[in-house]
Amino acid sequence: MLDTGQGIARPFAAAPDVDAIYTRYKWIALLGVSFCYLFYYTGRQTFGFAIPGIQKELGLSKEMLGWVSASMLWAYALGQSINGNLGDKWGGRVMMLAGAVLSFAANWMTSFATDFVWLLLAWGSNGYFQAMGFAPGSRLLSNWWGHKHRGFVYSFYVGMSGFSSVLAYFLPIIILGALGLDWRWIFRLSVFFMLFGAVVMFLTVRERPEDLGLVGPTDEKSPDQADSGPIGADTSASRYRAVLSNWRLYATGLSIGFQNAARYALLVWVPVHFLGPDWKAGSSIIDPTWITVALPIGMALGASTNSWISDIVFRSRRYLAIIAYMVLAAIIAIAMGFVPHGSLLGIVGLFLCGFFVFGPASSFWALCPDIFGRRLSGTATGVLNFISYACAGLGEPLIGRFMDHTGNTSIIFPVVAVLCVGSAFSALIIRR
Repeated sequence: MLDTGQGIARPFAAAPDVDAIYTRYKWIALLGVSFCYLFYYTGRQTFGFAIPGIQKELGLSKEMLGWVSASMLWAYALGQSINGNLGDKWGGRVMMLAGAVLSFAANWMTSFATDFVWLLLAWGSNGYFQAMGFAPGSRLLSNWWGHKHRGFVYSFYVGMSGFSSVLAYFLPIIILGALGLDWRWIFRLSVFFMLFGAVVMFLTVRERPEDLGLVGPTDEKSPDQADSGPIGADTSASRYRAVLSNWRLYATGLSIGFQNAARYALLVWVPVHFLGPDWKAGSSIIDPTWITVALPIGMALGASTNSWISDIVFRSRRYLAIIAYMVLAAIIAIAMGFVPHGSLLGIVGLFLCGFFVFGPASSFWALCPDIFGRRLSGTATGVLNFISYACAGLGEPLIGRFMDHTGNTSIIFPVVAVLCVGSAFSALIIRR
């Protein structure tokens, strides 16, 4: 047996062979996990398109449906605080597959809802199951990719989640329009893609280099984690203690909380705004249903660039990339309030709004292994996601109530602008 010095012992193995093996499997990990998450949002970002049908059939107000949306976001937040740690413990492959299977079932339960309570419980439970995807997947990627490439990796991963939003918008349009089905089928058909992606990931990806006798990234610890304790003392309690004792968690959490609240204000209520009576009454060259797709496309491309820009332009000072995008998002959101109904400027505005609002997500998630190290990245990602979705959930019923009382769905744009400004100011504290 020949020890190549790369962490694998094989008969007559040469170092270049080991390097090739490692390179192949780390790319399989990135592509497999990203492919899985490409379909994950089809299980949770379709709700906005179902709102008009639910209102018509079940007679629920926008405020009540805002509470349903909030239940999903808060359950998602709770799940992140738990499942990120479980991803560190049990691995990303198992957690992501289990989340997809359980979310599939919860979506089908939502489709049979006949009243507010049923809708609340079914969609809320779906939020918890959806939380079994992102943080464990992030941990799996940090097992294979070190700090040097993290900007690229997280831009790619979060970019795929952005394109997942595109699918989550595109599929309901097909189901309601081309297929002529009602709102219930949004929750029944879209999620088959999520299940398929999770199965493909589980069958192709390996959890960590060590499972193949390889050595993982050597830069798994950040300076902030120098005193976090020995690997041998790695327990759930020690992981939570190390994460929660770091002040940068709270600075980052505040900034991403504002950012995610702005993101979900757009994702949930833009379909309601663009499919409302004002738009149907106006003159529009393009069907307003398709105008809404510009939003998630912008989000996908924005998330694919921000963390990469933080590496190339700002030398891995991710807070600067976050601030730049949030300021531009606020300016564009304010401008959207003046775009006339039916104007083609709505497409451009929504694209840019999505681009700059969701773009910083990739930098936020790259901060987790940067600050906490590879060993704690799953727990850190989960806790940070808990904060971000707890904040996002606060806005949903409030926006719904404003729309009910004012009859003005365009109120989402000034709300988004204020949230983006809050995120930019909070990011100044991070300085990493």
